[in-house]
Amino acid sequence: MMEQLSGYDVGALMYCPARGHETIASALRREQYPKPFSLAFCLEDTVPENAVEAAEQELLQNLAEISRSRAEADFYLPHIFVRVRSPQQLRKLAAACRPFAHILRGFILPKFFIENCQAYIQAIQDIAAFCPDYRYMPIFESPTMLPLHTRYENLARVKEELDAVSDQILNIRVGGNDLSHAFGLRRTVHDTIYDVKPVANLLVDIVTTFSTQYVVSGPVWEYYSGEGWEEGLRRELSLDLLSGFIGKTVIHPNQIPVVNDMLKVSPQDYEDACDITGWSQSRDLLVSSSTNATRMNEYKTHFNWANKVLHLARTYGIRDT
Repeated sequence: MMEQLSGYDVGALMYCPARGHETIASALRREQYPKPFSLAFCLEDTVPENAVEAAEQELLQNLAEISRSRAEADFYLPHIFVRVRSPQQLRKLAAACRPFAHILRGFILPKFFIENCQAYIQAIQDIAAFCPDYRYMPIFESPTMLPLHTRYENLARVKEELDAVSDQILNIRVGGNDLSHAFGLRRTVHDTIYDVKPVANLLVDIVTTFSTQYVVSGPVWEYYSGEGWEEGLRRELSLDLLSGFIGKTVIHPNQIPVVNDMLKVSPQDYEDACDITGWSQSRDLLVSSSTNATRMNEYKTHFNWANKVLHLARTYGIRDT
């Protein structure tokens, strides 16, 4: 039995194409990548239509090789997921991957929205009959979210639909590049996704709709080398966290330690979070000064924030002062 995951455990989710990565098993065995991280084998945008079947076979070969390696030696095994193309492919691969359910944590569902959510949800329910341990991460990146006259209604409806399988939804993800593409936009290394206002507005609508029930992860930062890439990533991660996003899709190992560092909590936040969650409601007052006497802590208004801080601290640690 594998340990239970929470949405906080995904953290830096590194994408690699399911095809053309014959060396991924040996790289994992050598612990070549910074850790912790999660790994996504992508069968969607990175794989052309005429190569899908070959990519599926390579995926199964990679999972088999990782499984064999893990049986032979103890090494850091990331949480592994597969990004599928459709509900039909999800059904097919969930069955094909059953021999690897001890290393495969679940599936990523791209362009998840009103037009396909019922088909995905039905597939999740059917798969649970033979593999109940899989977890799923829908990605909100469909251009059908763009129209303002239906956006709020459809976001609310999709959230209601997800209630049927909420215990199997690990977290919610967002597609910053896909949404930027819909508008014909692309941020530079000096901008964050929050400077791309049409996309930022959409992301805020998503986190507003889902973050009270689910962990919502931040969009990919597409720069991993060259001048200013790390500063830009840190700046965007800071705004992610401020806006309610936790975690990040990454596309290069260089990005993993930056994401992990930014997910650490400050000593002050940790001390205040411990104080708030340990508050006895029998106290005369449910408000007090912070531990360093710089801000106010109030039990009734800061408890949810404090819980998030403690989740992050347990998973990623506390930042050095």
